[in-house]
Amino acid sequence: MLIFLKIFQEGIVLALQELWANKLRTFLSLLGISIGIFCVISVLSVIDSFQDGLKQSFNRVGSNVIHISKESWDLQKIGTNWWKYMKRPYPNYREFKALQERTQTADLISIRAFMAGQKLQYRGDAIENGIVIGATYDFAELLDINMEYGRFFTPDEMQVGRNAIVIGWEIAENLFPSPSFAVGQQIKHKGRKLTVIGVIKKEGASIINDGFDEATVVPYNYFRKYFNVNSKRMGHIISMRAKEGIPLDDLKEESRGVLRGMRHLKPREQDNFELNNLSLLTGLIDSVFSVVSLAGFLIGFFAILVGGFGIANIMFVSVKERTRIIGIKKSMGAKRIYILLEFLTESIILTIIGGLLGLGTVYFLLFLGNQFIDAFTLFMSSQNAIVGIGISVVIGIVAGFIPAFVASRMDPVEAIRS
Repeated sequence: MLIFLKIFQEGIVLALQELWANKLRTFLSLLGISIGIFCVISVLSVIDSFQDGLKQSFNRVGSNVIHISKESWDLQKIGTNWWKYMKRPYPNYREFKALQERTQTADLISIRAFMAGQKLQYRGDAIENGIVIGATYDFAELLDINMEYGRFFTPDEMQVGRNAIVIGWEIAENLFPSPSFAVGQQIKHKGRKLTVIGVIKKEGASIINDGFDEATVVPYNYFRKYFNVNSKRMGHIISMRAKEGIPLDDLKEESRGVLRGMRHLKPREQDNFELNNLSLLTGLIDSVFSVVSLAGFLIGFFAILVGGFGIANIMFVSVKERTRIIGIKKSMGAKRIYILLEFLTESIILTIIGGLLGLGTVYFLLFLGNQFIDAFTLFMSSQNAIVGIGISVVIGIVAGFIPAFVASRMDPVEAIRS
């Protein structure tokens, strides 16, 4: 064991000496490894960061929740059948009540509709393009909406359609001196006064811009008083959460039966509604990013291949320059395996240095990118860092094995004569 540690130590020293003695040659050779590791790990890190940001956004819809609408979340379906989806009716309040009364597998059920481009005013300040969402009471719990100040409206307030409003963080900052000041104040919407009863906790930017920072929520029965909820253009979504221990498929089948009965669909007719859930989105993300990852690996592979040839060239030169030393070591009893490990260790150390340079560049650029990106956080996971180092070690072994093998097979007499 001590011999192997000594060989490893000498390999590190010789690799550093090679790097220092032939700076330009070694740098150009390591550049290929660095670029290759940079290509692979930067692509993986950006994909992981983007995928994590998307999944955080999508997690707001709930993993055990189905969302009933006329459109599918499967983009492949929409691309080939978009006209079919356009002709479908939106879910409506009558269907919501039927689902609420007849489904036994649902824990929470909510319906929501929204109108964009709404003017919201507080004294002299106004927002021209506000979003007003009309929702039932369970909406907040279904989508995990957290309140920073105040509260969400109660079932009684929803039932009577009280003039109450819950506002997003950006709305509160733009209309009031501070978000904490907003609760209890009254804002005007279409000439009517609504009392602010709560401010939603700041969510920040997201990739798909699905948060509530720039939205407001009012009781659905208030919303339906002043908007034509029966219009074909009024988009509705019904969301349902399965009871604990109930498979999501059971909830889907029960809901499908209720909706088909409400819409008087014949047994052989296709559904004219969609039951969407999180798995459709995550499946789409995984399929898209697997292709992008493959492209990044291919780009990195060719750069690493060039770097590997560079390392092999350095090692052949190193063997040539130290042929006499190899002969002396072998004449003094050094075994072939020791000579092979010495040069192999040197090759691995060189590629690890190149890999670390690549990882350092990735880390720096990700840090720089985070100064300009708010929608998601760029990061390099420990798994990706290990992959980068692992690739470097493999390249070091592959590139250095033949030169090391050649060195280990040298005849000591011929080597000393050289």
